[in-house]
Amino acid sequence: MKKLSKLIVFFVLIPLIFGCSAKKPKDNTIIVWHWMTDRKDAFSELATKYQAETGVNVEFKLLFPPETYSMKVTAAARAKTLPDIFGILGEKTTVGSFIRAQHIADLTPYMNENFQEWKNRFYPQTLDLVVFKDGNSSQVKPGIYAVPIDTTIMQFVYNKSLLDKLGFSAPPETFEEFIKYAALVKGKSDQFGFVCGWGEGWLLNALAIEWAINLMGEEKFLQTIERKVSYTDPDWLKVFTLFETLKNSGILVPNIATMTNKESEDAFAKGKALFSFNGSWSINVYQQLNPEIQYGFFSLPKISIEHPVKIWGGSGSSFMVNERSPNKLEAIKFLKWFTAKQQQVFLIEKTNNLPAIKDCQDQMPEKLRKLTLNLSNLTHPDTWPDNEDSRVIEVINRGLQQIVMGLKTPSEVAREVQEKKDKIFRK
Repeated sequence: MKKLSKLIVFFVLIPLIFGCSAKKPKDNTIIVWHWMTDRKDAFSELATKYQAETGVNVEFKLLFPPETYSMKVTAAARAKTLPDIFGILGEKTTVGSFIRAQHIADLTPYMNENFQEWKNRFYPQTLDLVVFKDGNSSQVKPGIYAVPIDTTIMQFVYNKSLLDKLGFSAPPETFEEFIKYAALVKGKSDQFGFVCGWGEGWLLNALAIEWAINLMGEEKFLQTIERKVSYTDPDWLKVFTLFETLKNSGILVPNIATMTNKESEDAFAKGKALFSFNGSWSINVYQQLNPEIQYGFFSLPKISIEHPVKIWGGSGSSFMVNERSPNKLEAIKFLKWFTAKQQQVFLIEKTNNLPAIKDCQDQMPEKLRKLTLNLSNLTHPDTWPDNEDSRVIEVINRGLQQIVMGLKTPSEVAREVQEKKDKIFRK
């Protein structure tokens, strides 16, 4: 009986022992999941450097395309097998659901250590996107739940060589000038006035929001989300009509409503368009596609002087720490190191992305340095008191695509968007 008892205890303890060992740091390794193909080599170099300095191994695992990455993260969250460090490609409401499920660590205490040394490194506008404030709609404890690793700023882009040939010394400042300049290009060989990846709804949405805020002001725009202003309001009808004007002007590259951003970037890099609308990351993209192209950034072509221009931007990519990770403290140490000036400057040099932290201007190329002048004018859904329902956004984006394709009128789209919003509210 004693032998049998020992045998039973032995077999009972085996899964417990191995279960516990599985939760211990694997070979002193921090696992990081990411989707950033353009930074694969740079991340690998930084991992090697960190191991040399600390003895801790960091393994970056690239999961691509982004849709596959997001599916993997969702599945791992359900199975509670998330890596030590990961990111979420989704709305802030999605991040909130991960926090409530205890998948994401609250980094506030660590950011506030040593008189907030870590927190104070970041551009406030960049850090703001990963902060949940008091009374947030996600109903999570106020705090900092992610570490920004770069900053994103959306801007219009112009081909300097083409603009010079047209006889203009500077890019347009108004919507009317934008149409005028771009119209001079149409019909010239295979070149067009404007190219953008409008097959990806988020690009259309970002541009529409910038024009909406410039036309009606940020307060009225936010009142639309709160249902105090209808999408059938005359100001919103003017916003939707802008896209009809772009279509009717003939400046748009064919198939723009189905074009991906990568296709758009490739076309612009090959000199096939005078203007485009893209993010700060495009500096790295254009460098890889065509190092010889001469281009510059410019702000939103204004449709009103009554309200200021707000620029879509803030934190670009961010990493979160798995709250359940046995490597939690090591992961936080690594991210603190990762966002130190030396590493951020390395990423600037290798990837041409805007850093997440301040005091790197001297190490930035001129194009990046100029973009930082727009930091005080940024806006982003993650910083607003409320966000529009994703189902409404989907109708807006699809409607804008249909306007550009000539399938719907601005008034039809405005009515469909409001009807969707009303239907969701009634439910």
